[in-house]
Amino acid sequence: MSIGQSTSVSNALAADANSLGKLKLQAGQDSPAAIKETAKQFESLFMRELIKSMREATMKSGMLDNPGSDLGTDLLDQQFAVQMSGQPGGLSDMIAAQLSRQMGVEMPDGPLNAGKLTAPPMSTLQKSASLAAYSANAVKPTSSQSGFVARHTESAIRIEKETGIPASFMVGQAGHETGWGKHEIKLRNGQSANNLFGIKAGPGWKGKVAEVTTTEYVNGVPEKRVAKFRAYASTDEAFRDYARMITQSPRYAKVSQQTDSAYAFASSLQKAGYATDPNYAVKVSRAIETTQRLQARTQVVAQTS
Repeated sequence: MSIGQSTSVSNALAADANSLGKLKLQAGQDSPAAIKETAKQFESLFMRELIKSMREATMKSGMLDNPGSDLGTDLLDQQFAVQMSGQPGGLSDMIAAQLSRQMGVEMPDGPLNAGKLTAPPMSTLQKSASLAAYSANAVKPTSSQSGFVARHTESAIRIEKETGIPASFMVGQAGHETGWGKHEIKLRNGQSANNLFGIKAGPGWKGKVAEVTTTEYVNGVPEKRVAKFRAYASTDEAFRDYARMITQSPRYAKVSQQTDSAYAFASSLQKAGYATDPNYAVKVSRAIETTQRLQARTQVVAQTS
């Protein structure tokens, strides 16, 4: 980031911070909850300006850039900034602690003067920085990704209404599992098994089965194995079966509670043992973010057309 960009970010943050402070003081909301919310909003503003600065430093292609795509990008940047803010041990905790000291408000997390303020763990800062950099410099979606998201978003939205699992999370994970439709599981006759989530056929599965060679990680080492996977009559069935498993299986009980963040959702899947790939959470969260960008642009185009 150049000195000019840094100054621009600082000025923007200073103005927004003053506005937030005035709003909170005028409302007289000097409670711990209000302080935490103010801190989270300030961190969100900081992350948004950081993403904006990174994006401005990235060369545009010029071919597909237009006011509609710029608006969609800005809306998505706002969404990313909100998702990346308020993480435990992050910047908002430091801001909340400082505000509580200045305003003389006792926070429920501990006494006001209990030790000095400390910086967030490096892992938290690195995660926020990497997510900001990824969202700012993400490669433009491919035609395969765009087509896959367009084909399956409607089905995913129907299942979201039934289960509460965000459609973008399901489509993104399905995109990763199938290589955005390029590597779908197939039956012996060559027809698609409509298994978008790589769900295996255990002893309790009574439906059709597809046997394919897959990659499993054993102690971090990839190995090729033949495994049995569930086969469905339609992709709607696949989405519904996946959602049923995530919301009803005790194994994935914590996953359905992590819908505020793509990374938290994907990380929870990995911890529950959904896949053996040690980088599964990172890969799936990126696929979800790609899906969200595509869906956001589709919505912007629909609103502006």
